[in-house]
Amino acid sequence: MKKILSLPLILFPLVTTAQNRFPKPDFESGYRYPTFTYHVPDETFWTALDIALLVLMMSFVAWAVIKRKKRAPVMWVSVISVAYFGFYRSGCVCSIGAIQNVALALTDTSYAMPLAVLLFFVLPVVFTLMFGRVFCAGVCPLGALQELVNVKNFRLPKPVAAVLGIIPWIYLSFAILCAVTRSSFIICRFDPFIGIFRMGGDLGMIIFGALLLLTAVFTGRPFCRFLCPYGALLSLFSRVSVWKIRITPKCINCDLCHSACPLDAIRPPYENRVKESRVQGVKRILTYLVFLPAMACTGAFVLNLTGDSLSRSHKDMRLYDLVVQNAKEPQNIPPLDVEVFYAQGGTIEKLTARAETVRNEFRTGATVAGGFIGLVVGFTLIGLSLKRTRKTYEIDDAACVNCGRCFGYCPQNRQLKIEN
Repeated sequence: MKKILSLPLILFPLVTTAQNRFPKPDFESGYRYPTFTYHVPDETFWTALDIALLVLMMSFVAWAVIKRKKRAPVMWVSVISVAYFGFYRSGCVCSIGAIQNVALALTDTSYAMPLAVLLFFVLPVVFTLMFGRVFCAGVCPLGALQELVNVKNFRLPKPVAAVLGIIPWIYLSFAILCAVTRSSFIICRFDPFIGIFRMGGDLGMIIFGALLLLTAVFTGRPFCRFLCPYGALLSLFSRVSVWKIRITPKCINCDLCHSACPLDAIRPPYENRVKESRVQGVKRILTYLVFLPAMACTGAFVLNLTGDSLSRSHKDMRLYDLVVQNAKEPQNIPPLDVEVFYAQGGTIEKLTARAETVRNEFRTGATVAGGFIGLVVGFTLIGLSLKRTRKTYEIDDAACVNCGRCFGYCPQNRQLKIEN
């Protein structure tokens, strides 16, 4: 028992001497930490290669579908696009996502947009103005992937397809709204195929992309037709393209090209034949045009009401809600964002002013987006109601993606190849 009680007395000198065994750290000795260098990969080469391949592949597709009227080169381009732009480059840089960068650069002079992003946005537009939607044919990895898995083509009713065709314009409106308000790049965030190309990511988006691919097996390019905002933009430019795909001049109305088209972009003759006077047609169109401004105003009014709710997607608004909630109901351990806000010298007054600015931006942007969506709905209804007589098969330049599938089905096209 005495030995146990005397143990602390024996260990105490050892502990005190152990504390002084090593010198205390000297923070004023002039010691300098070594500088570590890291090798940063040079992206200049890969960026130049991306742009060169983009131009080369679009040129090749334009030559194949406009000059040679062949589909096989388009399929080879699709395979290369999926392999390189899709899996190897992981879906970036993306022409579809570049919409957001361009919108932000046009409204915010402090934003420096990379040249590669600008070129990926502009070059497909330029080629579309010249040759139609050759980018969509097989150069875009998203469209190419859907094209490669397509086996059957179950045609949707025209009214259903027209209504679903409004979705890309709505998507485009909200994508631009979120970009110009610096809230989020939703096109990149909700890309359904990026998880497949990168073989990982958000499980929900991967499942959504897989479902789209499964749908693409049985119907032509569901993402391109009913979701893609960049495809919607290119459909406008393709209407006025200089060189376009045309039905063979020796068409015998066999209906094979119409049946083969996966996007229902070939309109058969006499599809909308009606017997009405010219005066009746003019009156109907004038009636539509009178209601068009009303639809735009309705859309603007409805979305203006949602401006405050939409503004909650902005990070400053989320911070404002946290700070106000914490001020009303103080917590022993406040959220980390609130702690950082106060640690940086933030005040509720400044944050409230910033929140009001964000709200006003969203109200204005939502009003413009709503008016635009109203116009899109109005023009879609007008397009469904227009009645005209077609005596031959005609290609809908806005819907056609220059995939070339119809070439192999046309007997006259085969005959021309034999003769040449």
